Amino acid sequence: MIEVETPPPASDSGWFNWTRFSHNMLRSIEKSILSHLRRPYRGMFVDIGPCVGEADKVWTITMNNDSKRVPIVMLHGLGAGVALWVLNLDEIARHRPVYAIDILGFGRSSRPKFADDAMIAEKQLVKSIDEWRKEVGLKEMIVLGHSMGGFLATSYALSYPDRVKHLILADPWGFPEKPPETENGRKIPLWAQAILKASKPLNPLWILRFFGPLGSWLVGKTRPDILRKFSGAVTNEEDIPNYIHQCNAQNPTGEGAFHTMMKDFGWARNPMIHRIQDMKSTVPITFLYGEKSWVDNSPGETIRQLRQQGYVKVHSIKGAGHHVYADDAKTFNELVNEACRTCDEDYLAVVKHDEVIKSSDT
Repeated sequence: MIEVETPPPASDSGWFNWTRFSHNMLRSIEKSILSHLRRPYRGMFVDIGPCVGEADKVWTITMNNDSKRVPIVMLHGLGAGVALWVLNLDEIARHRPVYAIDILGFGRSSRPKFADDAMIAEKQLVKSIDEWRKEVGLKEMIVLGHSMGGFLATSYALSYPDRVKHLILADPWGFPEKPPETENGRKIPLWAQAILKASKPLNPLWILRFFGPLGSWLVGKTRPDILRKFSGAVTNEEDIPNYIHQCNAQNPTGEGAFHTMMKDFGWARNPMIHRIQDMKSTVPITFLYGEKSWVDNSPGETIRQLRQQGYVKVHSIKGAGHHVYADDAKTFNELVNEACRTCDEDYLAVVKHDEVIKSSDT
């Protein structure tokens, strides 16, 4: 069942009162950010039933649903939500239907309790994505995931390869094995080192909730780089820190699932590098890394070598960090659209025609 713009009831007591979380505030801030889109969008709660909890709903925004081309589904990273795709949605929706979701346990979606076992929690999240797909009525889709979303997108493609027309991984988390020494030549930012230490016994973003009503101020002070990424598009400078705070001031069940799946924040307990060889060679993969990201980009090239019979492209976006979709949105959008075009019948017909001409010329 699809329910348009009916948010769950707000909680005004206890822990949520301290964190200053409000469903209505999150809805309002999201609308403010997405008001900068040039193209119309539609927001809806997709009821996926008792998938993990008793009655789970996935918040979804859609654009350009009249297009007959293969749709793209966008999965955000840890602590994010649909509004942080604001720099990408217009351009990608020019060519095809776009669906961006708040992953179950994040943003405006339901917050069920996930399993304490890493693989079971991962499978629960993957199942929620497929239950969502069934409810929306998509037969096949391009799946784009950033960071944690890239990890889940890959797990989804492993479980449901026939549903994935192209897998696009934007600076994906959870691919390499954790090295014996985390220093190992990779420069981990000071803020990431602080999270590494603090998050071992706790959920990674616990400090936002600890600071309660000062959570958005903390985001602005500790991560001004994130705010700068959106400054050219989002006119209200308070919207991004407020949005990130509101997304993470709730019961952190999705974050808890991430904590279960992680091994010291930077790595997964079940790294994808050991599992991706089991993916069908028919699933095309495009990696989009940030040149200056703290994420290890070597798995992309390793996977390209391992999957000689399949389509694998690896791009490094110059000057971009981990938030590659925002650091250089123009290049990111171009590369995403380039990958998506390989799924379109009209594009494939042109390529085939050109190959026939070349063959006749020789």
